[in-house]
Amino acid sequence: MPLPDHLIELGEQVSNWGRWGDDDQLGCGNLLDAEAARRGRDSVRTGEHLSLAVELRADGIQVGQPARRYNPILTVTSLNERDQFAPGIWEGTDDAVFMSTCAGTHMDALSHVAYDSLLYNGFPTTAVTAQYGATVLGAERLPQIVTRAVLLDIPRVHGVEGLDVIDPGYAITADDLDAAVDLARVDVVAGDVVLVRTGMMRHFHRGDRVRYAVGSEHSMPGLSEHSVEWMHRHDVAGAFTDSYAYEAFPPSLPDWSDCLAVHLLQVRDMGLLQGQNWNFERLAERCEELERGDVLLVAAPEPIVGASSTPVAPVVVL
Repeated sequence: MPLPDHLIELGEQVSNWGRWGDDDQLGCGNLLDAEAARRGRDSVRTGEHLSLAVELRADGIQVGQPARRYNPILTVTSLNERDQFAPGIWEGTDDAVFMSTCAGTHMDALSHVAYDSLLYNGFPTTAVTAQYGATVLGAERLPQIVTRAVLLDIPRVHGVEGLDVIDPGYAITADDLDAAVDLARVDVVAGDVVLVRTGMMRHFHRGDRVRYAVGSEHSMPGLSEHSVEWMHRHDVAGAFTDSYAYEAFPPSLPDWSDCLAVHLLQVRDMGLLQGQNWNFERLAERCEELERGDVLLVAAPEPIVGASSTPVAPVVVL
């Protein structure tokens, strides 16, 4: 099933292919320059820091939809053991973890999605193999993030706890993003990162893992195709959400030919840094109390060679 013509046209409009060279594998990560880092530094006013990561645990975010996504399985490989070849009286414990790279708070590599057999910047999908993973655009290519982040608190714009209060499948548009920027009292500029709050994380915190992961009757709020051009026009380096699917579900077309269209246009065409399951609840509270929306974001994705997504533990400094 081909991507609808209007989405192909939009993809061409927002494409960054060749912008940073034919061999580029950083995409919008190229916008994370020294100026972006200094702008992030200058946004620090109180020095308070908050983690945006959820815990990696056996009863975590993954509930089996889609299949073969696993919460962390922790195995103790040595328990209070001595090394017979090492001196001293110490005892040590080691662990091993089996998990999906997107099990919790994570970033998607630019090899994560494709269409028409092409990845970002025209690399062929054959560059991703079962044996070696992504031989181009893997997680090890993702940049470290030190920049200004702007919280776009869409529920607060509408005076609700979460967007699913308005509509279980609420589709965020450019108008929503503009209103949230006004609320944040800053202008989004090239190299910034946007933190798009939908309010879905509150379900996970309340213990309703299924509601968080699959929504209400498989309807979930998120970004829509009407937000894609906004991201390109503002030249943001990345966009991260507090939801499982990132974009609104179900898709807008009856035949679902636009399924995951936001992923496709932002990752495959724009090369936008993207991630899900980020926790903005405490950050949203503090930003409302401080009447601001800009923070310093520091995030180092795990450089797992060949992975199509990877865990990250982001921290913001207010």
